[in-house]
Amino acid sequence: MILKKATTTLCFLLIIKRGSFKIVYQREIISMKKLTLAVAATVMMASPVFAGDAAAGKSKTAMCAACHGAAGISAVPMYPNLAGQKEAYIAKQLKDFKSGNRKDPVMAPMTMALSAQDMIDLGAYFSAQKAKPGDGKKNEAGHKLFFGGDSERGITACAACHTPGGKGMDLAGFPAVATQSVTYLKGQLEKFRSGARANDSNGMMRNIATKLTDEDIEAVAQYMSSL
Repeated sequence: MILKKATTTLCFLLIIKRGSFKIVYQREIISMKKLTLAVAATVMMASPVFAGDAAAGKSKTAMCAACHGAAGISAVPMYPNLAGQKEAYIAKQLKDFKSGNRKDPVMAPMTMALSAQDMIDLGAYFSAQKAKPGDGKKNEAGHKLFFGGDSERGITACAACHTPGGKGMDLAGFPAVATQSVTYLKGQLEKFRSGARANDSNGMMRNIATKLTDEDIEAVAQYMSSL
């Protein structure tokens, strides 16, 4: 059954200290709207502000176009769409690829010559491009996990960080998921689950993904990509 205004779930509070995030779980009944607003308010009070130059970023996109498209729309499902993605998230991922915190044999060498300002500028450019809807299908199991999580298994609702519309939170660095392909979303959830991807703040995504079954990942990836 489709969830309504309130849901029993494992909600969380974000404690921000020196730019890092820590999750504190607690079981309670709370409306998703109130939860999202609470997270957003907390993040806005403590997150850094990015000042990217979209025009400068556009001039640096040549090496990105082959995989992600000139306007940030990838023609290959395994590569993420960058158009409409959050500026802070893009900048952080580029930084993590360069430092090795996020491992990828293709992206690592691509980022070596980028300065911190280059990364912010690229984030500004791609975030300003028109996003493309995902290719997923709505389904009941995915809807339930996305909006309500699973309190019995300690799975927090995806919408708490990625917002009910799947658009993410820029200041917090939480990415938009509605604009991604099912293939890409599944791949990232599987990497978080296995530990192959470990650049999430305080293990936030790994803590959730390790509790997801293959069926859960398929369902929630389909649902997120359908938003």
